[in-house]
Amino acid sequence: MTAARPPARRRRVGLMALAGWLFADLLLVLALVSMSGQPDPLAAPEPGQSATPTPTPTPEPPEPEPEGPRGVEREPVEFGVRGTDTAWLAEQIAAETERWAGREAAFVLTFGGSSGGTQYAGRVNALLHQARPDMFAEDITREDFHDLGEPANTARLWVYFYTAPR
Repeated sequence: MTAARPPARRRRVGLMALAGWLFADLLLVLALVSMSGQPDPLAAPEPGQSATPTPTPTPEPPEPEPEGPRGVEREPVEFGVRGTDTAWLAEQIAAETERWAGREAAFVLTFGGSSGGTQYAGRVNALLHQARPDMFAEDITREDFHDLGEPANTARLWVYFYTAPR
């Protein structure tokens, strides 16, 4: 005679498993409901209706104005000037910056040649606004340096522009 096996215990579904199935079923119902509101893309068009609807043009939203401080280009624009006549120096500055017309400079570093280069750089920097007032504001940040490796009465300007117009 064989011994009777005890009845198998039924495993109960855990609460977390039940919640997972409930979530999956709810997601399926919501997907079906959202699809039911859409027209059948494969259905034949009704008489008098074109096969492809013509979209109504939507007006372009205006471009948002940037907020916060403007950025400054990482790389400077470099050019040189030479001479002692202030009118000639202003003309050189205007000519050398012509290709960047319409941009606004954030700050300028000027390296004057020889041991008196710092004073010469200051003279050149004082002419920036006069040479190109649209590019160089009167109160623009400018620094005067000297470069002992360059001849006297020469200057090398490093102009850093803003990344976006005002």
